[in-house]
Amino acid sequence: MFKWIANVFAAGDWGMYPIAVVMVFTIALIVDRVRYLYFTAAFDKEGFTAVLKKHILQGNLQRALAHVGSMDHPLARIVKAGLMKVKGSDEQVQAALDEEALRELPKIERRTGYLAMLGNVATLLGLLGTITGLIRSFGGVGAADPAERSAALARGISEAMNCTAYGLIVAIPALMAYSVLQGRTQQLVDDINETSVSVLNLIVTNREKLSLKAVDDRDVA
Repeated sequence: MFKWIANVFAAGDWGMYPIAVVMVFTIALIVDRVRYLYFTAAFDKEGFTAVLKKHILQGNLQRALAHVGSMDHPLARIVKAGLMKVKGSDEQVQAALDEEALRELPKIERRTGYLAMLGNVATLLGLLGTITGLIRSFGGVGAADPAERSAALARGISEAMNCTAYGLIVAIPALMAYSVLQGRTQQLVDDINETSVSVLNLIVTNREKLSLKAVDDRDVA
C-alpha cells in the first residue's frame, strides 16, 4: 500500500507537494475541532440545568456557584458570570451573560470554517496540477521523437490525473468534515443560548430565595 502511494505521489510530480501540505493542515484541524467540539465543549444540557435549578430553588447560591465553577466548559463560565451579578438588576445579569457569551462562543466557532477553504484549495491545486501536466504532456509530444511521443504523453497524462485524484482525496473528507463539524458547532451554540435563557429566567424568578452571602464573600476575596 505504501509503495503504491509512493508511486502515485511520484507520478503526480510537483503538484502533489502543495496538496500534501493542505492534507496535513486538514487532518490537524479535523483532530483539533473533533477533540474540542465532541469532548471539551460537550455537556449534558438537561443534567446541568437540573442540578443548577435544584440549588437555586433551594436558595443555595454557594452550591450553584460551586457546581458551575467545577466545570471547565463554556456554558458553565457563562452561567457563572450571570450568577455573580445576581445582586444587580435583571439587565445587569443579562449583560453579564451576554458579555461572557461573546468571549466563549467564538471558541466554539473558530477554525471550523477553514475546512471548507482547505477543501476548495485542495481541489484547485489538483486542477492546477492537471493543467500543468497536460501542458507538459502536449508540449513534450510536439518536441519528442515519434518513438518517445507515447511515453511522454503517458507521463503527462499520468501526472495530470494523479494530481486531480489526490486533490479530490483531500477535498472530499475536508468538506464532509466541515459539514459535520459545522452542524455540531451550531448545535452547541443553540444549546448554550437556550440554557443561558433558561438560567436567566430561573435567576429572575427565584432571586428572593437566593442567599447573596456567597457572592459577597467572593467580592471581598
